[in-house]
Order: sequence, then structure tokens, then C-alpha cells
Amino acid sequence: MMNAPAHGMGTGPRSMAPHPVPQTDPSLAHLTGDAARLFKELEDLSKDKSGVSRASYGPGECRAFDMIEEFARSEGLHTSRDAAANLVIELEESAHDQEYILVGSHLDSVPQGGNYDGAAGVIAGLLCLVEMKRTGFKPEIPVRVIALRGEESAWFGACYLGSKALLGKLDESEQELTQRDDGRTLREHMADCGAEVSRIAAREKLIDTSRIKAFFELHIEQGPVMIARNLPVAAVTGIRGNIRHRRISCIGEAGHSGAVPRWLRHDAVFATSELITRIDDHWTTILQHGGDLVATCGILSTDPQHHAMSRIPGEVTLSFEARSQYEHTLAAIEALLHSECATITYERKVKFEFDRPVKTPPAVLDENLIERINNACMEEGLPVEAIPSGAGHDASLFANAGVPTGMIFVRNRNGSHNPEEDMEMDDFIRGISVLYRTITEFNL
Repeated sequence: MMNAPAHGMGTGPRSMAPHPVPQTDPSLAHLTGDAARLFKELEDLSKDKSGVSRASYGPGECRAFDMIEEFARSEGLHTSRDAAANLVIELEESAHDQEYILVGSHLDSVPQGGNYDGAAGVIAGLLCLVEMKRTGFKPEIPVRVIALRGEESAWFGACYLGSKALLGKLDESEQELTQRDDGRTLREHMADCGAEVSRIAAREKLIDTSRIKAFFELHIEQGPVMIARNLPVAAVTGIRGNIRHRRISCIGEAGHSGAVPRWLRHDAVFATSELITRIDDHWTTILQHGGDLVATCGILSTDPQHHAMSRIPGEVTLSFEARSQYEHTLAAIEALLHSECATITYERKVKFEFDRPVKTPPAVLDENLIERINNACMEEGLPVEAIPSGAGHDASLFANAGVPTGMIFVRNRNGSHNPEEDMEMDDFIRGISVLYRTITEFNL
């Protein structure tokens, strides 16, 4: 097994040559038609003006769940919905107290996003069960596939909703978050989908994690590393944690752009711009000292009912997100954010108001499972190189809940969270082949 880098999110020296392209067909190449059909049906039922939209605990996600469930039943598989309204698929209904391997990902998408993000992991697990069913293979340890609700934060401002609900980790404040389009709460949307909201509100643990021998998630890579390194499939070493503010308000004082001199202004835009610049300076310093951090302000706006070219803006709203492999780095950037706001408040005579932050801790994946995935890659004739994940995944929740967790990345062009996701079907089948080898040889 190739060692992961000690610091940062890189995958090794830039001078390393790309790996050769594998010449052999994946062992499960006969599933290509099934995979292509499932992705096509999923895309057709969730098309938007651009890309696809499957809102968390919303109609698009529900249609996707129904489609996957219908296909699973047509293949003779057993399906059910758990107390958080996640979809569970098995070869046959297993005993309540039986240990099992869990494979899964999510089916929701960001607005006008790509069709592979999340869905690839659900379809990969499903087709592993289909292969077992068609060939009559019965694993020693049962395998369950789970389609998890609400992984994306775009709809409610919080992520991993189905996983958190299942693990008793969904805060009351998150349950009261409102959906970006209809203004209804997450709790209401969960109830509409059949989730047991009273148990979730009580933060009851809805799954016995002690019975999960391992959790696996296959996912498209969301960065450029595997394209640059010519890696069709790779094991994942760890997942960045994050801190998120859905809404920060900088409140100043509106005024006439020509009548108020600089020293009397309380300009919310200039104050916010200074905040972002200062955070960027801290980000640079952290990286220069070998730290790991990415920071983003994905939402930034003045009030459209009041902004004008000749008006000093009195209020700016922005979002803030920071991600890192290290808890201490996330704590540091959060402290720096508040410290800089205090300084700018004094200097520019504005004030900052914060919503409650949503935090997800980093996750380190299981070394034994990483080795098993790497061995499966070698058996499939694939190059072996484990890489970290810059994006967050449901797998991090299971890893931090004490479940041995492994992830498989599949090469994907053009990043993620956009309609230009571009995963080659051959690469996807290679990923399924690696997953299948990993979960079946796990039983030996």
C-alpha cells in the first residue's frame, strides 16, 4: 500500500509520471449496460434547465429513490425504508441481530448539478447485489446497500442529513432549517418522506453500528488529481471536516454615495471585502506553514430591494465555509474569523451577526480497508495509489461513529457539483469491480 502524505492534500511529488492505462477489461464488464441504463433513467427523471436537480428530502430525491427501488425489486432484491427514510437494499431480509457490510452513498444533488455525484455509489452497490443475485453467490457476511437522504448542504444549509438522523446526530437547530425554495423546515420535509421525526428529534440512534462490520462508499473524485495521475480507481485515505455558516450579516448604514465622506461611512461592502481579504491572508499563512485548509464564500450579496449604484450599502450577507483534515486548523480559522470581524467592527463602524455554525469533524479511514481496496485494484490490473478527499462524504459520519470505513474514488473530469461531471463508464465498471472484490473477499 502506498503511504498517504503526512501533510496537506497532495498525492505526492508533482514530478511523478502518470500511471500507464490498464489494458485488461474489468471483471464485471458485463454490467455496463445495466449501469448506463440506470444513470440514463436517473438523469431523465431529474433534468433541470442545466444538469439535474434532486432536492434533499424533496420530490426529485424521492423519484430517484423510487426508481432505484423499483429496479432492485425487479431483480428479486429485498428493499425497505429505515426510520430516517433512507432506502435499504439486500439480497434477502437479514436477521435483526446479524452482522453485515454496508455499502452506500446519496441520491440528492446540488441545484443544476451533475448526475454522478453520490448516485454512482448507490448504483455501484446495487449492481454488486445484482451480480450476487444473478450468479447465486451468497456472501458469508450479508451485504446491505443504503441510499442515504440529504447529503448535499445546498438545500437546507446542512449536510449528511440522512446519515446524521440515522446516527442520532441531527441537531434540533438543523431540523428547523428551512428549504431554500419553499421555506418549509427540514422536519416537515422529513415527515413528508416517512421519516420518524419524533425519534429523530429525540436524537435516538436509529441503527446499531456495532453490527456493521464495514462501511464502503464509492464516489466520483471531485478534484483533478486522478485525471492528472491517470488513475481510473483509487482508495481514499481520509476526508476533510468543515465548519459552515449559511448566513453572516454585515450591517452598516445606508447613505448617498456622493454625500458621505469616507470617514463618516459605515459601508457594509467595503467591510465585508476587508474581512474576506484578511481571511485569505490567514489562509495563505496556514498553507505556508504546511497546514491544510480551503475556504470559500459561496454566497455574497447586498439586498436586491435596496442596492443601487448611487447608494452606500447598509447590509451584506455572505456564507462562509472552511475545510481541513485537522480539527485544530478548523478551530483556528473560526477564531480568526471572529477576531477579524471584531477588528473591522471597530475600524469601520459596522457589526457582524452570525447564524449558528454547522460543523463536521475530519475523518480518517480504516487502514485495513484501504489495504483491501488497494489489493483489489492490483487484482483488477489497476495502478495503486491512495489519495485523500477534499470534499465531505457520508462515509465520514460512519468513520467518526466508530465503524471501519473505506472509500473508493472513480476518475471524473471537470470536477463536481456542476453539469459537466464526466465519468467514463469503463472507469465506473472498474470501480464496481474493485468494490465487488473488496466486499466479497472480505468474507474469506
